[in-house]
Amino acid sequence: MALNAIIIILAYLLGSIPSGLIIGKVFYGKDIREHGSGNLGGTNTFRTLGVKAGLVVSIADVLKGTLAASLPLLLNADLHMLLVGVFAVIGHMYPVFAGFRGGKAVATSGGVLLAYIPVLFLFMLIIFFISLYITKYVSLSSILTGIAAFIYSLFTQDLPLIIVVAVLASFVIYRHRANLERIRNKTEPKIKWL
Repeated sequence: MALNAIIIILAYLLGSIPSGLIIGKVFYGKDIREHGSGNLGGTNTFRTLGVKAGLVVSIADVLKGTLAASLPLLLNADLHMLLVGVFAVIGHMYPVFAGFRGGKAVATSGGVLLAYIPVLFLFMLIIFFISLYITKYVSLSSILTGIAAFIYSLFTQDLPLIIVVAVLASFVIYRHRANLERIRNKTEPKIKWL
């Protein structure tokens, strides 16, 4: 039981590592929370600091989820990978190291699923970029990817996966509610590079 508690705390702390804040402050002298959407995730990093920084932050946020979900395997613990991964996503959204103001759960959720079922992660990447190409909205593409991942999970008959993907998709939709309002008002920025 003590090991399980340690793993859950470690997962939350891994998720709490504010990649966007670290990259922005160390390499660019900027706190990205004071620019763009004020969000710590990859999208705001792309907008605020450029493509290179955005890629680094997005990959780092994915890997946080992957590493956290892998902790039960690495430490030989009797805990479900997906359950542990959820705590990393919570850490990403509400990071103890950044005043509990974090990202929108997209990349870290993807990282959790990459650890558990890589083919679903690949499916999500394809859906995300197809949606992004069509709509030009990162936020809408993230939501549609979450919904598509949930539909995919239904075909696996893996109950823990279905439950956790439903939870993660709900996180993503909830964290993007302001973006949905801006899309309705036609004030949400579109990407220009795709």
